[in-house]
Amino acid sequence: MPILRVKEIREMSSEERMNKLRELRTELVRLKTMIKAGGSVENPSMIRELRKTIAKILTIEKEEKAKTAKAKKEGAKKK
Repeated sequence: MPILRVKEIREMSSEERMNKLRELRTELVRLKTMIKAGGSVENPSMIRELRKTIAKILTIEKEEKAKTAKAKKEGAKKK
């Protein structure tokens, strides 16, 4: 699973980000389950990368929502 850069995440639509987020969370749960079951993971650092990427997506999504809310608020003040 390739690492997503911030620029790539920002270029995605909100729906694409949510789909990617769901996909990454599923992968993270799968890896954590493998470890809990006593198995070993091929690349242990992948868990950390997945967690970081999930955080990046959530942060950018929150920024976008705040930006649109601020724009709506400013639009309402002008009227």
